[in-house]
Amino acid sequence: MYHPFSIAETIKTAWDLFKKNFITIIVYSVIAFLLISVMGIIIGILIPEGDFYTEMFASFLLLLIQTYSTLGLYKLIFTLMDSELYEFEFSQVLPSIKMIFSYLGVAFIIGFCVVTYKILIVDHLSFSPIAELAANVAGVFIVLYLILRFMFFNTFVVDDHSGPIESLKQSFELTRDYMLKVLAILGIIVLLIAIPIKVSQYVPVVSILILFTYPFVNIILIVTYRKLVYSHQDIDDDVAETL
Repeated sequence: MYHPFSIAETIKTAWDLFKKNFITIIVYSVIAFLLISVMGIIIGILIPEGDFYTEMFASFLLLLIQTYSTLGLYKLIFTLMDSELYEFEFSQVLPSIKMIFSYLGVAFIIGFCVVTYKILIVDHLSFSPIAELAANVAGVFIVLYLILRFMFFNTFVVDDHSGPIESLKQSFELTRDYMLKVLAILGIIVLLIAIPIKVSQYVPVVSILILFTYPFVNIILIVTYRKLVYSHQDIDDDVAETL
Protein backbone atom coordinates (compact mmCIF):
# COMPACT_ATOMS: atom_id res chain seq x y z
CA MET A 1 0.00 0.00 0.00
CA TYR A 2 1.33 3.42 -0.93
CA HIS A 3 2.00 5.91 1.88
CA PRO A 4 2.66 9.65 1.36
CA PHE A 5 6.04 10.95 2.47
CA SER A 6 5.96 11.70 6.20
CA ILE A 7 8.62 13.65 8.12
CA ALA A 8 7.73 12.00 11.44
CA GLU A 9 7.85 8.51 9.93
CA THR A 10 11.15 9.29 8.23
CA ILE A 11 12.79 10.44 11.48
CA LYS A 12 11.41 7.38 13.32
CA THR A 13 12.70 4.99 10.64
CA ALA A 14 16.12 6.65 10.71
CA TRP A 15 16.24 6.43 14.52
CA ASP A 16 15.25 2.76 14.51
CA LEU A 17 17.98 2.01 11.96
CA PHE A 18 20.53 3.94 14.02
CA LYS A 19 19.60 2.13 17.25
CA LYS A 20 19.64 -1.29 15.62
CA ASN A 21 23.11 -0.80 14.12
CA PHE A 22 24.49 1.59 16.72
CA ILE A 23 27.78 -0.19 17.44
CA THR A 24 28.65 -0.79 13.78
CA ILE A 25 27.93 2.82 12.78
CA ILE A 26 29.70 4.42 15.74
CA VAL A 27 32.79 2.22 15.35
CA TYR A 28 33.02 3.26 11.69
CA SER A 29 32.54 6.93 12.60
CA VAL A 30 35.25 6.83 15.26
CA ILE A 31 37.72 5.08 12.92
CA ALA A 32 36.98 7.57 10.12
CA PHE A 33 37.35 10.53 12.51
CA LEU A 34 40.68 9.25 13.83
CA LEU A 35 41.93 8.52 10.31
CA ILE A 36 41.08 12.01 9.06
CA SER A 37 42.61 13.60 12.18
CA VAL A 38 45.84 11.59 11.97
CA MET A 39 46.22 12.19 8.24
CA GLY A 40 45.59 15.90 8.78
CA ILE A 41 48.39 16.02 11.35
CA ILE A 42 50.77 14.02 9.13
CA ILE A 43 50.06 16.22 6.11
CA GLY A 44 50.51 19.34 8.24
CA ILE A 45 53.92 18.11 9.39
CA LEU A 46 55.23 16.83 6.05
CA ILE A 47 53.93 19.55 3.73
CA PRO A 48 55.46 23.02 4.30
CA GLU A 49 53.27 26.12 4.48
CA GLY A 50 53.62 29.12 2.21
CA ASP A 51 53.84 27.31 -1.12
CA PHE A 52 50.62 27.55 -3.14
CA TYR A 53 51.00 24.24 -5.00
CA THR A 54 51.90 22.17 -1.94
CA GLU A 55 49.00 23.67 0.00
CA MET A 56 46.66 22.89 -2.89
CA PHE A 57 47.97 19.33 -2.97
CA ALA A 58 47.46 18.99 0.80
CA SER A 59 43.91 20.34 0.51
CA PHE A 60 43.11 17.91 -2.31
CA LEU A 61 44.57 15.00 -0.33
CA LEU A 62 42.44 15.85 2.70
CA LEU A 63 39.38 16.24 0.45
CA LEU A 64 40.10 12.82 -1.06
CA ILE A 65 40.33 11.21 2.39
CA GLN A 66 37.15 12.91 3.56
CA THR A 67 35.37 11.88 0.35
CA TYR A 68 36.36 8.25 0.84
CA SER A 69 35.20 8.23 4.48
CA THR A 70 31.90 9.96 3.63
CA LEU A 71 31.10 7.61 0.76
CA GLY A 72 32.14 4.69 2.97
CA LEU A 73 29.62 5.79 5.59
CA TYR A 74 26.90 6.00 2.94
CA LYS A 75 27.82 2.58 1.59
CA LEU A 76 27.71 1.20 5.14
CA ILE A 77 24.27 2.67 5.85
CA PHE A 78 22.82 1.48 2.53
CA THR A 79 24.33 -1.96 3.12
CA LEU A 80 22.84 -2.15 6.62
CA MET A 81 19.46 -1.19 5.19
CA ASP A 82 19.61 -3.65 2.32
CA SER A 83 21.28 -6.54 4.15
CA GLU A 84 19.10 -6.88 7.25
CA LEU A 85 18.19 -10.44 6.39
CA TYR A 86 21.70 -11.61 5.47
CA GLU A 87 25.29 -10.96 6.44
CA PHE A 88 27.48 -8.68 4.37
CA GLU A 89 31.18 -8.53 3.75
CA PHE A 90 33.53 -5.64 4.45
CA SER A 91 34.21 -5.21 0.73
CA GLN A 92 30.56 -4.24 0.23
CA VAL A 93 31.03 -0.98 2.16
CA LEU A 94 34.07 0.17 0.18
CA PRO A 95 33.25 2.97 -2.29
CA SER A 96 34.22 2.42 -5.90
CA ILE A 97 36.57 4.60 -7.92
CA LYS A 98 33.62 5.87 -9.96
CA MET A 99 31.83 6.99 -6.79
CA ILE A 100 34.90 8.88 -5.61
CA PHE A 101 35.36 10.65 -8.96
CA SER A 102 31.63 11.45 -9.14
CA TYR A 103 31.64 12.94 -5.65
CA LEU A 104 34.79 14.96 -6.37
CA GLY A 105 33.29 16.02 -9.70
CA VAL A 106 30.29 17.55 -7.94
CA ALA A 107 32.59 19.26 -5.41
CA PHE A 108 34.63 20.82 -8.23
CA ILE A 109 31.50 21.86 -10.14
CA ILE A 110 30.13 23.63 -7.05
CA GLY A 111 33.49 25.21 -6.32
CA PHE A 112 33.82 26.42 -9.92
CA CYS A 113 30.34 27.98 -9.84
CA VAL A 114 31.01 29.77 -6.54
CA VAL A 115 34.36 31.16 -7.72
CA THR A 116 32.89 32.19 -11.08
CA TYR A 117 29.99 34.01 -9.39
CA LYS A 118 32.42 35.90 -7.17
CA ILE A 119 34.78 36.87 -9.99
CA LEU A 120 32.21 37.75 -12.64
CA ILE A 121 29.55 39.37 -10.45
CA VAL A 122 30.57 40.22 -6.89
CA ASP A 123 34.06 41.57 -7.70
CA HIS A 124 32.69 43.72 -10.53
CA LEU A 125 30.32 45.41 -8.08
CA SER A 126 33.02 46.39 -5.60
CA PHE A 127 32.66 50.05 -6.68
CA SER A 128 29.27 50.11 -4.91
CA PRO A 129 29.05 48.71 -1.35
CA ILE A 130 25.27 48.40 -1.64
CA ALA A 131 25.41 46.54 -4.95
CA GLU A 132 28.16 44.26 -3.63
CA LEU A 133 26.13 43.52 -0.50
CA ALA A 134 23.05 42.76 -2.63
CA ALA A 135 25.11 40.38 -4.79
CA ASN A 136 26.44 38.60 -1.70
CA VAL A 137 22.96 38.26 -0.21
CA ALA A 138 21.59 36.98 -3.52
CA GLY A 139 24.49 34.52 -3.67
CA VAL A 140 23.65 33.19 -0.21
CA PHE A 141 20.01 32.60 -1.18
CA ILE A 142 21.07 30.91 -4.42
CA VAL A 143 23.44 28.61 -2.51
CA LEU A 144 20.76 27.74 0.06
CA TYR A 145 18.29 26.93 -2.72
CA LEU A 146 20.80 24.75 -4.54
CA ILE A 147 21.71 22.94 -1.30
CA LEU A 148 18.02 22.17 -0.88
CA ARG A 149 17.70 20.82 -4.42
CA PHE A 150 21.05 19.02 -4.63
CA MET A 151 21.27 17.59 -1.10
CA PHE A 152 20.62 14.04 -2.33
CA PHE A 153 23.29 13.92 -5.03
CA ASN A 154 25.58 11.77 -2.86
CA THR A 155 22.85 9.20 -2.25
CA PHE A 156 22.42 8.81 -6.01
CA VAL A 157 26.19 8.54 -6.42
CA VAL A 158 26.30 5.63 -3.95
CA ASP A 159 22.93 3.92 -4.45
CA ASP A 160 22.46 4.46 -8.19
CA HIS A 161 26.13 4.72 -9.25
CA SER A 162 25.31 8.03 -10.94
CA GLY A 163 27.88 10.40 -12.40
CA PRO A 164 28.29 13.99 -11.16
CA ILE A 165 25.92 15.72 -13.60
CA GLU A 166 23.40 12.86 -13.52
CA SER A 167 23.31 12.81 -9.70
CA LEU A 168 22.63 16.57 -9.56
CA LYS A 169 19.79 16.23 -12.08
CA GLN A 170 18.30 13.28 -10.16
CA SER A 171 18.45 15.13 -6.86
CA PHE A 172 16.83 18.20 -8.44
CA GLU A 173 14.00 16.07 -9.80
CA LEU A 174 13.57 14.11 -6.55
CA THR A 175 12.94 17.26 -4.49
CA ARG A 176 10.62 18.89 -7.02
CA ASP A 177 7.26 18.07 -5.39
CA TYR A 178 8.44 17.99 -1.78
CA MET A 179 10.19 21.32 -1.29
CA LEU A 180 8.65 22.23 2.08
CA LYS A 181 9.10 18.76 3.57
CA VAL A 182 12.67 18.51 2.33
CA LEU A 183 13.29 21.98 3.78
CA ALA A 184 11.97 20.74 7.13
CA ILE A 185 14.27 17.70 6.97
CA LEU A 186 17.21 19.97 6.11
CA GLY A 187 16.31 22.20 9.07
CA ILE A 188 16.33 19.19 11.42
CA ILE A 189 19.71 18.08 10.06
CA VAL A 190 21.21 21.55 10.50
CA LEU A 191 19.95 21.76 14.09
CA LEU A 192 21.33 18.31 14.98
CA ILE A 193 24.75 19.41 13.72
CA ALA A 194 24.71 23.05 14.87
CA ILE A 195 23.50 22.54 18.46
CA PRO A 196 26.38 20.26 19.62
CA ILE A 197 28.91 22.52 17.88
CA LYS A 198 27.49 25.64 19.53
CA VAL A 199 27.17 24.08 22.98
CA SER A 200 30.69 22.61 22.76
CA GLN A 201 32.06 26.17 22.65
CA TYR A 202 30.99 26.50 26.28
CA VAL A 203 31.12 22.84 27.33
CA PRO A 204 33.95 21.21 25.31
CA VAL A 205 33.02 17.66 26.33
CA VAL A 206 29.75 18.03 24.39
CA SER A 207 31.77 17.98 21.16
CA ILE A 208 31.86 14.18 21.42
CA LEU A 209 28.17 14.21 20.51
CA ILE A 210 29.20 15.03 16.94
CA LEU A 211 30.39 11.42 16.62
CA PHE A 212 26.74 10.45 17.18
CA THR A 213 24.85 13.25 15.41
CA TYR A 214 26.95 13.19 12.22
CA PRO A 215 26.15 9.57 11.27
CA PHE A 216 22.56 10.01 12.43
CA VAL A 217 21.90 13.01 10.17
CA ASN A 218 23.32 11.04 7.25
CA ILE A 219 20.95 8.18 8.08
CA ILE A 220 18.10 10.70 8.05
CA LEU A 221 19.25 11.91 4.64
CA ILE A 222 19.46 8.38 3.23
CA VAL A 223 16.09 7.29 4.62
CA THR A 224 14.53 10.50 3.28
CA TYR A 225 16.02 9.73 -0.13
CA ARG A 226 14.62 6.19 -0.16
CA LYS A 227 11.15 7.31 0.90
CA LEU A 228 11.09 10.09 -1.65
CA VAL A 229 12.10 7.63 -4.37
CA TYR A 230 9.25 5.32 -3.35
CA SER A 231 6.79 8.22 -3.28
CA HIS A 232 7.78 9.23 -6.81
CA GLN A 233 7.40 5.62 -7.95
CA ASP A 234 3.98 5.43 -6.25
CA ILE A 235 4.92 2.30 -4.30
CA ASP A 236 5.08 1.40 -0.63
CA ASP A 237 7.69 3.59 1.07
CA ASP A 238 8.38 1.18 3.92
CA VAL A 239 12.17 1.08 4.01
CA ALA A 240 12.03 -2.24 5.80
CA GLU A 241 10.88 -3.87 2.59
CA THR A 242 14.24 -3.15 1.03
CA LEU A 243 16.38 -3.84 4.09
